Amino acid sequence: MSDSSPPVQPAVLITIITETVLQDRIVKLLKSHNVSGYTINQVQGEGSHGKRMGDIAGYNTNIEIKTIVSLEVSDVILSGLKEVQGKHALIAFRHNVEAFL
Repeated sequence: MSDSSPPVQPAVLITIITETVLQDRIVKLLKSHNVSGYTINQVQGEGSHGKRMGDIAGYNTNIEIKTIVSLEVSDVILSGLKEVQGKHALIAFRHNVEAFL
């Protein structure tokens, strides 16, 4: 059985680095835009909001959330993240990628 579609398709990888306290709100935002999957990792670092060492679970800790979506969905998610940002440390960026979808 031959499939004429290419093995990979253009997509956008969104990476979000933020405080753990925003995890549930961001997951809800992703799911509200029918994101089919995402990955969350505990991360450490330092930025304009200070050092985040992750030494006490749930306190002063950061997470990194990654998901692959269409360009249109990435626009909507990034706009939604701007509203969530508020007084919390949050940075988000995107890359054009090719992915198995």
